[in-house]
Order: sequence, then structure tokens, then C-alpha cells
Amino acid sequence: MTEGALGYALGGLHHVQLAIPAGAEDRCREFWVGVLGMTEVEKPPALRARGGCWFRGGGLEVHLGVEEDFHPSRKAHPGILVTSIHALAQRLEVNGADVTWDDDFPGYARFHTFDKLGNRLEFLEPVPAD
Repeated sequence: MTEGALGYALGGLHHVQLAIPAGAEDRCREFWVGVLGMTEVEKPPALRARGGCWFRGGGLEVHLGVEEDFHPSRKAHPGILVTSIHALAQRLEVNGADVTWDDDFPGYARFHTFDKLGNRLEFLEPVPAD
């Protein structure tokens, strides 16, 4: 990170947070660990009482936090870079997720899907230039 004229520099994302309903942690584990292969990260003691769970894998960290009046995010979403996007799509489909391919983002193969709670997720892989 190099500080610019403003005296600071942005350094990338530490994590993405998505909302979940109370008591949905096991369903999250099924998807984020069981399907995507991420590892659960122990939450700091001061945050455990709030519920939710955190996952890490491939340089990405996802925090799932309990929201009292939960509504899944149907539009807003994280855009997650992957390799072997077709293998991931197949794994998601085998595990019951719908995969919707979208070629409207030049330079990337991409699809959208939803986690087990209805939150929208986008997965992208750069495609080589012709």
C-alpha cells in the first residue's frame, strides 16, 4: 500500500459480511464449509454472544452476522474471484444450488447463486484475452 496525496491508501477487503437469521449457523456451516470448502474461524470472545459465524478460505473471509429482522440479500452481493469456475458451478449444482450464468461482464466468466439462506453470491473467473 502506498499512501497517495490524501495521506492514506486503501488496502483491499478484510472481510464481507452477510446477514443470517438467529439459529442458522449450522445451515451456514453446511454451505460455507461443506460445499465451498472454507474453514470456520473462531469469533473473538466479545462477539460470540451475538451469534453468527465466520469463515475463511482462499484469501477471502466471510462474516455471517445475525440480523433480528432478517431478509436475504437478493441484489447486493459479494463478487468472489475463483479458479476453475465450471468445477465450482458443478459442485454447487450437485449440492442443490441453482447456478445462473451471466456473460454481461466482459473479461470474466461468471455466475450467480444463493447460499442456503437466500443471500445472493457472484463468482467470477478472469478469461484470457483472445
